[in-house]
Amino acid sequence: MVPHGFTTRLGGVSTGTQESLNLAFGRGDSMENVETNLRLLAGAIPFDPEKLVMTRQTHSDIVRVVTGADHRGLCHRDYPECDALVTADPGTALLVFTADCTPILLWDPETGAVGAAHAGWRGTAADIAGKTLQAMVRTFGTKPENVRAAIGPNIGICHFETDGDVPEALENTFGPVVSGYIRPQGEKFCIDLKAVNALALRRRGVLHVEQSESCTACAPDRFWSHRATHGERGSQGAVIVCGGGL
Repeated sequence: MVPHGFTTRLGGVSTGTQESLNLAFGRGDSMENVETNLRLLAGAIPFDPEKLVMTRQTHSDIVRVVTGADHRGLCHRDYPECDALVTADPGTALLVFTADCTPILLWDPETGAVGAAHAGWRGTAADIAGKTLQAMVRTFGTKPENVRAAIGPNIGICHFETDGDVPEALENTFGPVVSGYIRPQGEKFCIDLKAVNALALRRRGVLHVEQSESCTACAPDRFWSHRATHGERGSQGAVIVCGGGL
């Protein structure tokens, strides 16, 4: 197993609407607080904070292949746009950010390659989970049947209510099978994004997928939830560290 984890909002130094383990810049927190929180995360997982690579997320389907040349330490403001990262560089830690969206971590124990993806509904509909896996296959020779996948806390079907454009986008990508993860509710629809992302991985050959049962909107005292806080929030993270091949 490689070092990895999904954070909560607890255990950091931030205050106010970002209290306490806010990991992202740009929502009103100070750089000093965020850097301290990232160092606390690095000590807990653990990983070398100078070998951290992060995302600059825009709800895209862009997957970046990164190496040690991409290390920027604790400042992620200069990273190129992407919503997923893959690497086979030993010691490199990958970090994506969420606050209702779905965090996905991938590990290939044969090649040592790892991946991390942020999947909002747009990223889910664009199959960013499958595209992250495919980047590992194409770049590192990963065999999907060897991959271990972990899907972390997100907004569950109990709270993720949408208009008809979201199920339509999902059905355009995954076909009618995705209807099993969509529950009509009056004129709205409730969607199980964890299950849809698990479907995206399994249909590409991943056999081992673990899913968190936690809903961020059900527990806003434990997790950052964009909906529950009406946007007044910090960001949690999903991190995985490359350990190298066997």
